Amino acid sequence: MRIGFYPGTFDPITLGHIDIIQRAMALVDRLVIGVAINRDKGPLFDLETRVAMVRAECDAIVARTGGEILVHPFENLLIDCARDVGASVIVRGLRAVADFEYEFQMVGMNRALDSTVETVFLMADARRQAIASKLVKEIARLGGDVSKFVTPAVSRALVDKFG
Repeated sequence: MRIGFYPGTFDPITLGHIDIIQRAMALVDRLVIGVAINRDKGPLFDLETRVAMVRAECDAIVARTGGEILVHPFENLLIDCARDVGASVIVRGLRAVADFEYEFQMVGMNRALDSTVETVFLMADARRQAIASKLVKEIARLGGDVSKFVTPAVSRALVDKFG
């Protein structure tokens, strides 16, 4: 069984993340979505809320397409968590050249820590390349419409959070 690991903060999960998840499902038998605790980023949504949002969106994907998706919170090293869940592949999404530079460094470090786990990059769909959780939160905070960037459930959660 080929297991993939797609890590992120998912604060909140966006249509860009969902695009990567759906396409990653074609590459693996099981996809584990690693929701990073990452206290340093100061997430808008607490861990339990982010896990619940990711799980709800992934349940909808599985209902439509089949496959197996697990949602797994983690706070340890990404490569250690990938090993813990039995992943042979780390899935990463790329939007732009700036993403590549950071991801290139991460791959090098992860390969030095464990050369048996491969990293696969998926380019975001052209319609989703500009979507970043940070920008979605900013738009929502300022009262803008985020419905082009997130699902209705996530949009409601953002409206509830910012009032």
